[in-house]
Amino acid sequence: MVLSRFWLTIFISSIVFVVISLFTGNSYTIDFILNGKKDDPILLSEKYINQVPVFIKDSIKNAPDQTMIINRDTINADTTYVYKNKTVKIYSGVQKSDGLLPTCKSTLLDLIIPLIAYLAFFCGLMELLIISGATEKLARVLSPVFVKVFPSIPKNHPSISYMTLNFAANFLGLDSAATPFGLKAMESLQEINPDKDKASDAQIMFMCLHASGLTLIATSIIGYRAAANATNPADVMLPCIITSFIGTIAAFLIVGIKQKINFKSASLVIGLMTLIAAIVGLLMYVNHLDLIGKNYFTSNLSALILVGIIAFTLILSFIKEKKFTEANTTVYETFVSGANNGVKTGVTIFPYVLGMLVAISLFRNSSLFEIISEWIAYGFSNLGVSKEITDALPVALLRPFSSAGSRGFLIDSMNTFGADSLTGRLSSIFQCSAESTFYVIAVYFGSVNIKNTRYALSTMLLVDLICVITAILVASWFF
Repeated sequence: MVLSRFWLTIFISSIVFVVISLFTGNSYTIDFILNGKKDDPILLSEKYINQVPVFIKDSIKNAPDQTMIINRDTINADTTYVYKNKTVKIYSGVQKSDGLLPTCKSTLLDLIIPLIAYLAFFCGLMELLIISGATEKLARVLSPVFVKVFPSIPKNHPSISYMTLNFAANFLGLDSAATPFGLKAMESLQEINPDKDKASDAQIMFMCLHASGLTLIATSIIGYRAAANATNPADVMLPCIITSFIGTIAAFLIVGIKQKINFKSASLVIGLMTLIAAIVGLLMYVNHLDLIGKNYFTSNLSALILVGIIAFTLILSFIKEKKFTEANTTVYETFVSGANNGVKTGVTIFPYVLGMLVAISLFRNSSLFEIISEWIAYGFSNLGVSKEITDALPVALLRPFSSAGSRGFLIDSMNTFGADSLTGRLSSIFQCSAESTFYVIAVYFGSVNIKNTRYALSTMLLVDLICVITAILVASWFF
């Protein structure tokens, strides 16, 4: 319900803003909002050559390519005049994100189809783990801790193993595996949800822990920083881990207090201390490596573990082939059955993802987002916050809406201010230590047709805010 109202609000407010801007004479056309492509120049207007100022008319005619660019300051975009076929086309600025129609196309071709492929493959593997009995054993081992964090889940329930695999995949930066495992967990939790239209306590706890973004291997961030010629691309690893870990603890405490979880449980304390010890141990190991060692570690460990999971699943399946025979199936047929379920899940979530991304596209292209972010940056600057910090805020503001959009701001901030500047490093931490909240809610809750997300959205946004504040403090401390 909350998500639906928010989606409707940003959609309507963006449309109203566009209409008001058009009728008040602001110089941009509605065509780029519908059909424009990201980073394309925005066509403001088209005039006959005699309608432009004389100095522009003379300069265009004398230019070899009949093009003239008027440079502005760093705030205002350059204006380009192009003379062709007796008319002058006037461009200024670039498209912030794809228009509505290209977004519909790219959502299907660039997002949903690859996602369906990942879902089919990993759901096929999950089905093998289920029939072979591996998930049951994993759930049995972890039940003492999980029944404290998720009191409403029965002991040894299959969802425990799915959630464990999801958390592990996120922790190691295995995004392609994390989503299928997470969707399988949501489906399993939905089976024990008494109200199918309303998110259960267990689903909300899982979603908030998932969205807190606890990550050890920040491979993509290191890659972006290396491409931006950072002196040490991996120097943000430790701040990213610290920030995301604090976000995870905050999510657990906020939801735990809301759900009246017993924090004094011995098994819960032991489990938490074990996790902290594992993270500290890995940090100590990574921290003593040199630059080449860190890059090698971060780029190869995730891939190695993913290959290991696939190999383990297949080998175990053939070892436990009798169980497949008892279930009146084969290893191959089981994989195909699981893959088929993954395809169905991908088709189910497509409308939810499409609706959210189209709304975000309109929000970005209407310039409403830029106005809001400028107000927030202005407010922070008046509070004495460093300009280096306020320059990184667009990444933090856009991260809950769009991973691709915030990534664009990250790359732009490193190109503009330098990868080794506080702005460039802080932008990297923002990008790494949070999740695309609205996208995640649309995908995960949409996959099980939950209409009422209760307090999941507000909690996840609060955790995002905590991660932003923590990232600023950690970056200021480290750099």
